[in-house]
Formats: sequence, C-alpha cells, structure tokens
Amino acid sequence: MSELTDRLVGSAYGLGWNVVRRMPERTAYATFDRIADTLWARRGKDVQRLESNLRRVLGPDVSEEELRVVSRHGMRTYFRYWCEAFRLPSWSRERIVDSIVIHEDHLLADALASGRGAVVALPHMGNWDHAGAWATLAHSPVVTVAERLKPEDLYDKFLAFRRSLGMDVIPLTGGDPPFPYLAERLGQGGLVALLGDRDLGKGGVPVTFFGARAKMPAGPAALAVDTGAVLLAAELYLEDGRNNVRFVPVDVADEGERSRRIFRTVQNTADRFEAGIAAHPADWHMLQRVWVDDLDPSKAPA
Repeated sequence: MSELTDRLVGSAYGLGWNVVRRMPERTAYATFDRIADTLWARRGKDVQRLESNLRRVLGPDVSEEELRVVSRHGMRTYFRYWCEAFRLPSWSRERIVDSIVIHEDHLLADALASGRGAVVALPHMGNWDHAGAWATLAHSPVVTVAERLKPEDLYDKFLAFRRSLGMDVIPLTGGDPPFPYLAERLGQGGLVALLGDRDLGKGGVPVTFFGARAKMPAGPAALAVDTGAVLLAAELYLEDGRNNVRFVPVDVADEGERSRRIFRTVQNTADRFEAGIAAHPADWHMLQRVWVDDLDPSKAPA
C-alpha cells in the first residue's frame, strides 16, 4: 500500500465509515474529487510515481500536458474508488447488481457452469470491491485474499462487510498459506478473484509488460494450471459515471513442465492486463513501483 493510501486510511477511516456513506451522494463524490485534485496539484511522490507508471503506458512520446491530464483523471478515479468503498456498505443489494455494467458475462457464467471453477485475475483498476460484491450476488460467492490494511480497525470493517455479502475473504499474511485453500475451493467449482498486476512477495514471475521487465504474482496462473480451472482477466473502468467490468479469456499453457506452464500463463495474463490498461489508462490505480528497473535503479536503462 502506498504512503498516500496509508495516510488517507489512517486519518480518514472513521470519517469514511461514519460520515461519508451518510453524505448526499453528489457531495461525497465532489469532496473526494477535491481531495484528489489537491494532491494532484501538489505532485507529491505518489503522484510522481503514478505519472512515471503512466508514461510507460502512454509511451515515451507522450507530452507533459497529456500526461498531466491523464494523471489528474487517474487520481480522481482512484479517490472515487475510496469514496465508493466507504459508501458501498450502505448500498442495497439491488443497487450493487444494477449499477454496474458487465461485458462478456457469459464467460464467467459458462466457467462456473462447467464445474471446473473460475479464477479471475484483476489489475488495480476501477472498483474491484464493487465487482466482487456484484459477482457474489449475481453468480457465486467470491473467494479472495486480502492484504491487511492499516489501521487494523479498518481491515476488520472491510472484512466484515465483504463477508456480510457472502464473500469468503482470507488474509494474505498472519495465517495458513492461502494457496491450498483456494485450490480446494476451485476443486468444488468455486470462484476465486485475485489482484495480479503487482508482486507483493519475493516469488514474482518475470514478464514483459509495456515493453519492459516487470514481476507479477504466480497465484492466478498456478491455480489454473494445478486445478484445471478457467482463467479470466477482468478489465475494470469508469464510463459515463458507472463502473464497468469486461471479462476476457486467458490461455492457460498446457505443454511442458509445471513451472514453464505457469510462467507462460502469467505472461498471457500480463498481455491481457496490458490491453485493458492501454484502453483505460486513467483507471489503473498504480501508485507503487512495478517495473524491475524502477525497483532496482542499477538495472535502469542508460
């Protein structure tokens, strides 16, 4: 989690849970837009990191003016996510289902109907909490892994809310390794959703991502390879004031030894992420380092 998010959550979680979700909707969105614009104008480290990442997406020839326009939209959609995260517990189940636009829903429905289970890999785009709540109510309880938030009270509140919708949320750290449990649920025909565009550990798989080397977690690919589950990627973005989700199939490599199959499948997933992010760059909320030469300055190109 970025320093910006730590500060936001640490100072405003009480306000978010107790006040923001009770504010008039227009006022709440306008307030978070102002926060986003203020931080964007200050151009602190997190905004600089967002712009550095977006420059990879938009290409080296992007003008400074265009980059700033996209990064401003990016900060607004990022803070819209937080506004909606605070307000989502007050939404009715009907609103959760009816207020999101789903594209290629049949891919998820068919995967679940097959009995093989479905793994959905998501980048840090759009509102993945809304997408997860929708999938739980419209299809099958989502099984996912949650990174522990700070402060702990906020983590507990988000956990309780997601579970109240029927989602099965297990912690990334502080308990048993999540992989065996996720594989078991897939074996029962379940639905597993995992964020997959940034490696949070030390076992990331190297991929080519927007023309440079990055590392992404092996989890979604390894689950699909080991269990035979259908692997989908999700493209999440805001359009005409509504959250959108588009499902796209990911080819699961079926030749060679297990490690080679996993590596190839992670690259296939990265390719799907790349296409979705390129189509909606302002909806990619990546305020952390992703590429190897950003993580290790010694590997930066001359």
